[in-house]
Amino acid sequence: MCRQDPAAKPGCARRERTRAVGTDAASPAATGAQAGRDGAPGGRRSGTRSKCRPCVLLGPSFTCGGVVSGESGFIGSEGFPGVYPPNSKCTWKITVPEGKVVVLSFRYIDLESDNLCRYDFVDVYNGHANGQRLGRFCGTFKPGALVASGNKMLVQMISDANTAGNGFIAMFSAAEPHERGDQYCGGRLDKPSGSFQTPNWPDRDYPAGVTCSWHIVAPKNQVIELKFEKFDVERDNYCRYDFVAVFNGGEINDAKRIGKYCGDSPPAPVVSERNELLIQFLSDLSLTADGFIGHYKFRPKKLPTTTAPPPTTTPPATTLKPTVALCQQKCRRSGSLESNYCSSNFVITGTVITAVTRGGSLHAVISIINVYKEGSLAIQQAGKNLSAKITVVCKQCPSIRRGLNYIIMGQVEEDGRGKVLPNSFVMAFKTKNQKILNTLKNKRC
Repeated sequence: MCRQDPAAKPGCARRERTRAVGTDAASPAATGAQAGRDGAPGGRRSGTRSKCRPCVLLGPSFTCGGVVSGESGFIGSEGFPGVYPPNSKCTWKITVPEGKVVVLSFRYIDLESDNLCRYDFVDVYNGHANGQRLGRFCGTFKPGALVASGNKMLVQMISDANTAGNGFIAMFSAAEPHERGDQYCGGRLDKPSGSFQTPNWPDRDYPAGVTCSWHIVAPKNQVIELKFEKFDVERDNYCRYDFVAVFNGGEINDAKRIGKYCGDSPPAPVVSERNELLIQFLSDLSLTADGFIGHYKFRPKKLPTTTAPPPTTTPPATTLKPTVALCQQKCRRSGSLESNYCSSNFVITGTVITAVTRGGSLHAVISIINVYKEGSLAIQQAGKNLSAKITVVCKQCPSIRRGLNYIIMGQVEEDGRGKVLPNSFVMAFKTKNQKILNTLKNKRC
């Protein structure tokens, strides 16, 4: 019986399947050249006959979930390389030999794209229970190698009723824990104090294409203080390529993100809200840098106010539904850029692309010129263009118009959408404001 190696040429198998069902669509991968270099399908070649045998037509190589074990192997979405079915929930339990750790590497991924991965996604967990999540993935960007702290890992894929893609294929393998100089990192840290660092630190630059997650867990009555001693991660104004993200709690959740960092300046010290922190480091497939070393320690939850970091003042939570009392407030901007900076969750400059009135509120999409304070705002990326969605709770206050440029300060809803209230600071953006904003960007609130 003819069967193709699932990792050999997934794109080739996919083209055979595509032609067999009478379609002539190009690969949905965002960048064909890059995808081709990675071993994933890189788009249709017009007028070129495939050299693959049509073995894949005998039936799908993968089913929905399962229990797999051994030194190495492959898992893939149901029916890969065909389109995965809607409304499905598939779970794979992976086990490698005792004394080893599981390493999972995605060879190809094509799921419905969404900035928060709310619709179709793959979750990867440490162990066989969905407790500590190592990552949630969707779209077409391949994460780096994911490493469990032990010999068990759980992978779960969920799809909704709408848009679908060609799914994913991933390879799992067994590795020695804490091998020096390799590309593996991450794990659970539960000692009263300790440190963690990027792979190869301090001898060489960190490697390309890695994903590391450190889960720090303190006793229930304690919090975690985190400091970065040395820090050098590929610089980008929006930290789109290589970055460190720190989250309250034990999972990657944008609503609980404390900060996202890159560049060569160590971030300010962080203190957790409760007894758990998750630190995620991701490097893409291009430039690398020295990396970092971070230190943590536990301390009592109740701290003297003299040692606590200055709190960020946040306006009282307000529902997105406009109320008569809220929208009857006098619509007048108060304060200055400086006085409103720290009390705002996000600060951006941008152009209003769309503005639609619904239910007394204005829903707008902003094409971002610059980000001065990201907070937990969900920023979407299409090529080199960045955008964000905001809701002006009272449609006329403050007033914004399509096609104009603004400085926008506001709060953020749980879904990552910006929320602009009558007392939020919004003003027309002029080039002369840029110097003040650049100064504020380095301000410690």
